Amino acid sequence: MAWRMPHEGAPHERTWMAFPAEGQTLGDDPAEQERFYEAWSSVANAIIDFEPVTMVVDPSEVARARRMLSVEIEIVEAPVDEFWFRDHGPTFVVDDATGALGAVDWVFNGWGDRGWSDFEKSAEHARLVSGLVGSELVSSMLVNEGGGIHVDGEGTILITETVQLDKRRNPYADKARVEAEFARTLGTTKTIWLPRGLTRDYDDFGTNGHVDIVAAFGRPGTVMLHQQQNPEHPDYEVSKALREFLDGQTDAAGRTLEIIDLPAPETIRDEEGFVDYSYVNHLVVNGGIIACGFGDEKGDARAREILEAAYPGDRRAVTIDARQIFAGGGGIHCITQQQPAVPVR
Repeated sequence: MAWRMPHEGAPHERTWMAFPAEGQTLGDDPAEQERFYEAWSSVANAIIDFEPVTMVVDPSEVARARRMLSVEIEIVEAPVDEFWFRDHGPTFVVDDATGALGAVDWVFNGWGDRGWSDFEKSAEHARLVSGLVGSELVSSMLVNEGGGIHVDGEGTILITETVQLDKRRNPYADKARVEAEFARTLGTTKTIWLPRGLTRDYDDFGTNGHVDIVAAFGRPGTVMLHQQQNPEHPDYEVSKALREFLDGQTDAAGRTLEIIDLPAPETIRDEEGFVDYSYVNHLVVNGGIIACGFGDEKGDARAREILEAAYPGDRRAVTIDARQIFAGGGGIHCITQQQPAVPVR
């Protein structure tokens, strides 16, 4: 098979998610736990207005899930510990010649197995989902998460040096080996290695620099880039340096990348320190965009306009408050995974 990961704006069959389950990631505070459940449910209930949603739910959480989720959302019962589905679930790919659907099963070790993550149950979800959808399982020995990659669907991939080359993930990897594995599993021929991610993502509970909070392809040849405009925030210098790095970069087709700045909201701190609030971490759905909101009416509206203009076609962006999701270490893109539609042959 010649596998290719489609651009996220290509037509979808559905979106996959996992419902929160009790454990270290959910925390011990009942009020905070309830906010997690509400945030995940709000995202799923927004997506269902655009395309089907399937939610993997731990048996202990089925009653709660049925109460909080739209009746249109399909529930699959399976053991869950981690619930950041893009990172531990499959990455879907297609074979253009045969129309086959593939599901890449990366090795998931809890973002480098730093002691706080329970991931053994959810690490089995790629195989579970592949069987449910009847796809071919594409096994990989690379430790990788879906939030650590962004593709244009035409051979170009964006990644960060601090994720795939993280010694806690892949102690023996080098750039050539990583690029070869992405070529085999995702069909990419040009890798753009961003030097790093956003500052907060290097905290103990971060991912060590996932690209999906930094940069995303709106369409081939066009990259949306997080822009921190407040010089008091450490990401002011980070985003400036990333823009300088991307300026003049070319994609697999030889096009010089067009860079679209996606300004951060005005809020720069929470009780833990500098935030990594980013509108880059959105989900594209059929005919729409599920955008992160941060209680910043002006910033949220501006982000919707930029996102709608960045993608081809007529898409309607809707905003879901993502502050609780970010407090847990990610955003809307991190908790979802698109399954591309495969033409019937």
